[in-house]
Amino acid sequence: MVNSKEFAKRIEKILDFYGLSATAFSDAIEFNRSTISHILSGRNKPSLDFVMKVVQEFPEVELYWLLKGKGSFPPSESSPEKSLHISASSEETHKQPKPSEETQENTLQLTEDPQNKPNDDIDRIVVFYKNGHFKSYRP
Repeated sequence: MVNSKEFAKRIEKILDFYGLSATAFSDAIEFNRSTISHILSGRNKPSLDFVMKVVQEFPEVELYWLLKGKGSFPPSESSPEKSLHISASSEETHKQPKPSEETQENTLQLTEDPQNKPNDDIDRIVVFYKNGHFKSYRP
C-alpha cells in the first residue's frame, strides 16, 4: 500500500529536480491539474495510470523509488535533461493565438455591455496557488 503523504513528498522532489510547477508537471504527464493537487495534498492516492505516466515521462524516476521510497532519486550521475524539453513544450502549449478581427469585435461588444447587464450575485471565488493547491470561498 502506498503512503499518500510520502508519495506526495516524492512527487514534490521530482518537481524540484526538474524545476517544474504543478501545472507544468500535469501538462507533461497529461493529467488534470486537480488530480495533481489532490495527490500532493494527500487527499487522493495515485492511480496506476498516473504512476506509469510519471515513470514514462521522467526516465530518471525509478518505479520502485516512486512507489516505496527505496533507492535514490535523483540518480547521482544524471541531470535534468528533460527539463529543457518539458519547459519548452509547456511554454508552447500556453502561448495564446493572436486574436482575429472578429474576436476583437466580440471583445469590444463584451466590454461595452456590462452597463446594461443586471447585477449578478457572486456564487464563489476560487484562488489558485502556484503549488497546485486552491481554496474556494463562498460569500
